[in-house]
Amino acid sequence: MKIVSWNIARRDEPWRLLLEMDADVALLQEAAEPPPDVAERIDADPAQWRTVGADGDRPWRTAIVKLSDRVQVEWIEAKSLEDAASGELAVSRPGTLTTATVSPPHVLPIVLVSMYSLWTRPHSSTGSSWIMSDASAHRVVSDLSAFIGAQRSHRVLAAGDLNILHGHGEYGSSYWAARYQTVFTRMEALGMPFAGPQTPHGRQAYPWPDELPRDSRNVPTYHSTRQTPETATRQLDFVFASNSIIEGVKVKALNQPEQWGSSDHCRLEIQVA
Repeated sequence: MKIVSWNIARRDEPWRLLLEMDADVALLQEAAEPPPDVAERIDADPAQWRTVGADGDRPWRTAIVKLSDRVQVEWIEAKSLEDAASGELAVSRPGTLTTATVSPPHVLPIVLVSMYSLWTRPHSSTGSSWIMSDASAHRVVSDLSAFIGAQRSHRVLAAGDLNILHGHGEYGSSYWAARYQTVFTRMEALGMPFAGPQTPHGRQAYPWPDELPRDSRNVPTYHSTRQTPETATRQLDFVFASNSIIEGVKVKALNQPEQWGSSDHCRLEIQVA
């Protein structure tokens, strides 16, 4: 099974590129409603194209899209915390988590999760100008924990843009490195360790950024408005997989400049054997 994880930055052109990839399923973040010429060729989950926010809803969300007939996809309805009954999927902020059960031929079903971690701000009483995303990432981890019903036998693959860093903090900050690491530690405690991408499965940053430890295996997956795919430095997109399936999961960042694609994030190609 071939899966693509991609933050498409609310753009139309990435939708068309997805159709050229011969993939089975796409896990999307910041996805606005697909253009009509694409919508008629795909199957997407039926949720509204919005992410709920206290400062107003955003017209985009996470999504899981069926791209081929090689797999069967059964989307799982997400409900807000106050509306979800026992045994249903409760999501802290609708639009940040989309899930589906995917059944490849002759393979046990796998739960796929597309996840996105929003930037938020500290409480106004702090007087802080920070923006932070690890709080949202922890909410996403709490939400997807609904699919961990046993210590070892669960079959879950989660991917997306968490807006956090792996193995370091911004500008070498040990404080933020420690905060970000708590997200990876929680996922591993659930039995869903970090699966990639890491070098050699993707191009590393060049020239080497000062904030990145020399032994880091990170591969850049995002470029800012002041950068290009050639000068991208930060990895914000990650894949996690249950211990029961992780040996068959191969993750690659399609981050060479010529293959980057039409978003500020590159695509992650995930093969599940």
